[in-house]
Amino acid sequence: MNDKKVALVQSSFKKVIPISEQAAEIFYAKLFETNPSVKPLFKGDMKVQGKKLMTMIGTVVNGLSRLETIVPAVQKLGKDHAGYGVKDEHYNDVGSSLLYTLGAGLGDDFTDDVKEAWTEAYTLLATTMKEAANS
Repeated sequence: MNDKKVALVQSSFKKVIPISEQAAEIFYAKLFETNPSVKPLFKGDMKVQGKKLMTMIGTVVNGLSRLETIVPAVQKLGKDHAGYGVKDEHYNDVGSSLLYTLGAGLGDDFTDDVKEAWTEAYTLLATTMKEAANS
């Protein structure tokens, strides 16, 4: 990712942080609507899961400018998710749900450039996770 796209992802995520609880709710509602078969993969309190999601996204977003520092954690995340039953095809639904959530949360600030930057960031991270899960 180039520096401009990293900056777009990081600056737009700062606008999501104040609404992180609602963003997590939107994300999971959209994910379960898109692919109800993934709902059983989530056990426990969804508010806690939402906090974990937003923390993980924040960690990754903050590390985008230093990818080499987050790759091992992203690879571990991919392996962990495989152990939970996540399959490669689930990543497309997660990506779509993430973009939907960002669009809903950012409104007019979710420009084409911001969407493109988030798509590139998610694709990079999802690919890294899938490769680790399948290794």
